[in-house]
Amino acid sequence: MEDAAGSILASLGRVRLVDLTACEGLPTDNYKICVSTLMQSLAQYSAAIIQLPPTEGALLRSGLDSARLFFHQRGYNSSEAVHLDDAREWCKTSGYYVDHQMWLEMFDYRPGVTVIEPNCAMELPPSGLPDIFAVLGKVSRDILDAISFSLNLRSCAFTDILDSIPLRSQEVSSSVLSACCHSRPSFEGARQHSIASQDDGQLLIFTDQDQQMDKTLLTLVRSDRSGLYVKDMHGHWILVDGDLGPNDVVVYPGLALYHETAGYVNPAVYKTEVGNLQGCMFGRCSLVFKLMPRSVARLSGSEMRAAGHGVDAQFQVPIPVNDFMQTDQLFPKDTEPSSHAEQDSASFNCVMKKKNGSTRTKPLPPSKRLRLEAQRVLKERVQDIADKKGIKLRFCNIKECESHIRSLDSPCENIRTEIGWPQGVPFVHPHDLPNKAKLGFLEAYEPGWTASQQEIESQPQ
Repeated sequence: MEDAAGSILASLGRVRLVDLTACEGLPTDNYKICVSTLMQSLAQYSAAIIQLPPTEGALLRSGLDSARLFFHQRGYNSSEAVHLDDAREWCKTSGYYVDHQMWLEMFDYRPGVTVIEPNCAMELPPSGLPDIFAVLGKVSRDILDAISFSLNLRSCAFTDILDSIPLRSQEVSSSVLSACCHSRPSFEGARQHSIASQDDGQLLIFTDQDQQMDKTLLTLVRSDRSGLYVKDMHGHWILVDGDLGPNDVVVYPGLALYHETAGYVNPAVYKTEVGNLQGCMFGRCSLVFKLMPRSVARLSGSEMRAAGHGVDAQFQVPIPVNDFMQTDQLFPKDTEPSSHAEQDSASFNCVMKKKNGSTRTKPLPPSKRLRLEAQRVLKERVQDIADKKGIKLRFCNIKECESHIRSLDSPCENIRTEIGWPQGVPFVHPHDLPNKAKLGFLEAYEPGWTASQQEIESQPQ
């Protein structure tokens, strides 16, 4: 799998579910290839395509037909069932809802909840939702097992944070299956509050909330029309459901998986096209399954630590799922500038301006100059090596890594070897290294650095 990790996929990865399902005994070469394809697709495109068996594909197509008829026969009333998006109610939603900003109607099917209409009559859902829920629930768990295999976690590593199978008495499912309909012509609440972009001469219309992240572990989507865009590793929007076969579904990871894997699996940023449905009397219908952690669980990244992965401090404090679902500031730090890099870059630029502008300016202390140079080399040299090898840098805690560098079987040994990390230097962010270790780091990646050049050895640590 390491060989495949360094390869580049020309398009969205596509794997067959039967090849991705784990079996007893040693993994087959075909299973390894499929897992590598899945993980590389998630790394490059934040999504992948899963091909289901024909019988399950037929069930999904039947469910889409039923959802299309359900919304078509239902009259739209702008005053009913408005979706308030209350984070405290995240595991209780069921039945029919409307989201005006998204031009969206949906019917949530959640096992354990009986849907009652305002007039106290039982609401009849689109047909087939219980069977589809069961199918997509198993598919998502098979995908999670493949992800745990790729990360060298124990089998069923995510079981403790998932709902029981089957649900126990009085339990309500945390996961949910939604039948959705975008931009139905009779949706009178749809207004031109949208974002438009030009693409190959065609006007694409998106909703106000044009960039979204799910707080799921995984989201599986099957639509009757294309229109789902996901941002790839280069920041480009990719249409991920434009070339689906009759039995294909799209899968993309969410923030809960990002947190539980300590940042090793990034969440998808996506948006949905709601325009270009002229002449379509049904709108754009889709089935969306969201695999959620159970409400009483905690996200901790403990399985990643047990497998020997380096875990950043932000993932080391367990967070209850209910708190996680009600918190907005959960975006991965990869989407934001590094505070270390931002501060050091600003300091370095300021220093250079002073140096070029006046020779009378007091020079920086040697230790601070060394820190800035170490930060620059990390950004320009080390990160480039890691990117080319498909490696995600996750630094250790300095106290823990002091023992790692004396062991032949440490959690960070493989990464240090792959990127040429200097022997005897703890695998931590260069900002946190002692001055002498910073020198070893610089000499490894920029030959020519010496203690005498920086006048450092005599400086206090």
